[in-house]
Amino acid sequence: MPVGIGDDAAVVRAPDGRVVATMDLLVEGRHFRRDWSGPFDIGCKAGAQNLADVAAMGASPTALLLGFAIPGDLPVAWAEDLVRGLAEECARAGAHVVGGDISSADSVMLAITALGDLAGRSPVTRGGARPGDRLAMAGHPGRSAAGLALLEAGLAGSQEGEPGEFAELVASHRRPRPPYAAGPEAAALGASSMIDVSDGLVADLNHLANASNVLVDIETARLPADPALRSAAAALGVNWLHWVLTGGEDHALAATFPPQTSLPGHWSEIGMVGNGHGVTVNSRPAEGLSGWRHFA
Repeated sequence: MPVGIGDDAAVVRAPDGRVVATMDLLVEGRHFRRDWSGPFDIGCKAGAQNLADVAAMGASPTALLLGFAIPGDLPVAWAEDLVRGLAEECARAGAHVVGGDISSADSVMLAITALGDLAGRSPVTRGGARPGDRLAMAGHPGRSAAGLALLEAGLAGSQEGEPGEFAELVASHRRPRPPYAAGPEAAALGASSMIDVSDGLVADLNHLANASNVLVDIETARLPADPALRSAAAALGVNWLHWVLTGGEDHALAATFPPQTSLPGHWSEIGMVGNGHGVTVNSRPAEGLSGWRHFA
């Protein structure tokens, strides 16, 4: 980049002539808990949820800015580890931390702005799905919700890195792994619409369906098998499908494609687009599957 951290502002190249921009706010106690996640993982998670939004537009992440509010007694090492996690997640996505600001507050709060480049392609919005399109997904929805449920039930270690039967699911909650490259890939394949699954598969597909004025049907038999989810669900006495359909924060990508599109193996076809409105599951109304609600 022409000018990085250390000046009044960064200067970021925009070779496409357009910049994809997104912003998210994370508040301690609402989006993360310091007793369940260490600062490095919180930084990674903060980066992931913003960089995934850039990928969901079909863009490649390029830069990230951090607004950081903290209590005055927070250890310096904690803040440094959070920024280190943020920088590592940016590196995984091919982006850089280019600046930000810091202030005092009663609890930890992060405001993240992420930027991306379309490389000459048209953005993939939520509003382009058409009847007859195929619904596909890249990533693993439900894992973060399962990890959170295990922590709440006391069936997983509360400390970062602690071994256990469900350590993989808890790690997915603490540090989601969005499939960044799948966003630009979907755009190149001709995806008609796309969305980041942050609030739950049904909830986010409902946003896509409303923007496109279509009906989206999820076929649960086509959802990828996940033995870890099934094992955790059995331990908690719940249906693993509920996590997949309503759990957020995995940041999988859901997209629709024209019928003739040949999809790579890491994209799983999970349903169809039809005439109508909203989302159905196995052709039935998706009742009681609301997903994350910010003001609940």
